[in-house]
Amino acid sequence: MAIEIPHVRPARPDDVAAIAFVHHATWLATYRGLVPDAFLDALAVETMARRRRGSLGNPATVDLVALDDAGEVVGFAAGGPERDGDVDFDGELYALYVLPGSQTRGLGRALTRAMAEALAARGYAAMLVWVLAENPARRFYEAMGGVAVREKEVEIGGEALAELGYGWAAIATVGR
Repeated sequence: MAIEIPHVRPARPDDVAAIAFVHHATWLATYRGLVPDAFLDALAVETMARRRRGSLGNPATVDLVALDDAGEVVGFAAGGPERDGDVDFDGELYALYVLPGSQTRGLGRALTRAMAEALAARGYAAMLVWVLAENPARRFYEAMGGVAVREKEVEIGGEALAELGYGWAAIATVGR
């Protein structure tokens, strides 16, 4: 099977429903067993769409989608200024999700590279992403050249969970 070359473009307002679907489906598939089941069972696509609608188009952020060969949204990434005042990393990849059936085709890599390029074009020099420490998908960021540089605790569904911050000191090295 040939490797598919994904098409990545800026997200548009009419992508909100598809982005929310991807977000919801990937949370259910990825985080089952990592976060409380009750939290996942309470997630609603409509709530995710409402949040995404509120953030999409914010001039401070970048929202991208990845399309499959049929032109359907199967992944998305969101990023912008680092949110916690980190002195070493000025840019942040807030979210990166690809539908399980579309993973391992280069979509995550393409979205991450496109986000790094978009942030660099806005003047950001370094990038950080936070991922649950128990999430095996964190290896993706290692493969993209990210280095575990931070740790923190986050509360999800009433449970304290460890997160790792993967960083790229030079944004131009993301995925290289």
